[in-house]
Amino acid sequence: MPATPTSHPTARPDVLRRQALSDFLTLSALWGASFLFMRLAANEFGALPTAGLRVGIAALFLLPILLYKGHWPALRARLVPILFVGLLNSAIPFALLAWAVLSLSTGMTSILNATVPMFGALVAWVWLKDRPGASRLLGLVIGFAGVALLAWDKASFKPGGTGWAVVACLVATLFYGIGASYTKRYLTGVNPMALATGSQLGATLGLLVPTLWLWPAGTPGLRAWGAVVGLAVLCTGIAYILYFRLIANAGPARALAVTFLIPVFAVLYGAIVLGEAITLWMLLCGAVIVLGTALATGMLKIGK
Repeated sequence: MPATPTSHPTARPDVLRRQALSDFLTLSALWGASFLFMRLAANEFGALPTAGLRVGIAALFLLPILLYKGHWPALRARLVPILFVGLLNSAIPFALLAWAVLSLSTGMTSILNATVPMFGALVAWVWLKDRPGASRLLGLVIGFAGVALLAWDKASFKPGGTGWAVVACLVATLFYGIGASYTKRYLTGVNPMALATGSQLGATLGLLVPTLWLWPAGTPGLRAWGAVVGLAVLCTGIAYILYFRLIANAGPARALAVTFLIPVFAVLYGAIVLGEAITLWMLLCGAVIVLGTALATGMLKIGK
């Protein structure tokens, strides 16, 4: 998921709760589907071309909207840092997740991805000196304990093991956290649409050479093309628009809570479409991670 914009319109008092709820559920469903689409696309395109096509098509989708809304000057004014944040917040994590989902189930990948706000809090503590209180520190401990428990029987680094895939997921979430702190430090006040579009352009430039270099020798099928287009347009382009509208209508805290519902959809999609097993251990560890993330981000507090 993208970094939370540091500047957003104040929620209007007359906004219907029904629309905010609809955006919340739709966004959760779209981002939950991204893991399924990544698996289907990466099976034929490979991880890096999948990530490259995702950001490239998303940029082409968002750019006309940016121009129509008249936000090109905002992008041009801060072009270099916006392009750079696209590497941190899209190019690197998208590539890592596309590679990881080839070895891990889509459900487990999404649960590990749910640690994004937790890593965001950790990076902000180290980089921006935003020291968390006791409740948030407890959340970091609980969240990382949940990750350790979830990966305990999966993180084998022997041949055929999925240890490196687990590491790739966690490194991806770490880069999301770095991207969020970079945005807060250097891009405060930038128009969200300019940030969304420019970051996809930057990610496209960063992944262009690897995408062309590693382009599959065989011709990917229609299912793979459909998956990568859905990943780009639905799970990236439209999802960004919904995300920023949700922030405007419901506030950043409620928008960030979408993180907790994404694994629910991802697990369901994986089970229905790919026949992936849903284990009790995975659900329990996922609950621990969500609890830790809620505490680490301050959405849930213990005591005063």
